[in-house]
Amino acid sequence: MNGNTPYAGLPGVTQAGQRAAADVPDLSRGQKRTLHRDVSRIAARTRELLPDEYAVDAEVSHGVSGPQVTVAVRPPIGHPVSAGFTPDLEADEPGDGVEVDSEIIAAADRDEVARGLAASAALQVKQALSDNVKPTAR
Repeated sequence: MNGNTPYAGLPGVTQAGQRAAADVPDLSRGQKRTLHRDVSRIAARTRELLPDEYAVDAEVSHGVSGPQVTVAVRPPIGHPVSAGFTPDLEADEPGDGVEVDSEIIAAADRDEVARGLAASAALQVKQALSDNVKPTAR
């Protein structure tokens, strides 16, 4: 049964449980620049939606399946929240390069991630405070 899965490995080439190097996409310089710009836009939009007490950071790393994007928010009280995903690079042709006006993460997706993170961070603060604050009226 293992021989039928893409993670069974190729004898002498790829170990079981590892992906073949050809399966992991490589980013061109333009794609890297565009991806970093898009992730920075998500972080900036998240900062716009939250007060200054919230710390927002973003990161692009290279995972097993290619580039990984993580945007995290640390609220002033409560647990940090983050959103991590793998961007869809199939939309860009690898040989074409990336235009200055192009985007890897669509504007609607960037806005959705930013709003979701801001809402989750605000909820963390509300949940952390609800245990310590007594209601003034019923």
